[in-house]
Amino acid sequence: MIRDRVFGRQGSTAAAREANKMFRKVEAAQSEHAKADKAFQANRERLKAERLARESKHPVNAPPIRPAR
Repeated sequence: MIRDRVFGRQGSTAAAREANKMFRKVEAAQSEHAKADKAFQANRERLKAERLARESKHPVNAPPIRPAR
């Protein structure tokens, strides 16, 4: 505080803080490649979960279930 007075600085006001928010670094927008990659990974995980659920019901190495006669 004393240092501010010595150098003639004023404390920041609410209006000044709001104005400075405009100059903050903005997170870069995702590129098309990044969006496509993110969608691909999400789809791959979904399909993997579906496959694992399907295989847990009917294991691949188990003999086929034959209906009783």
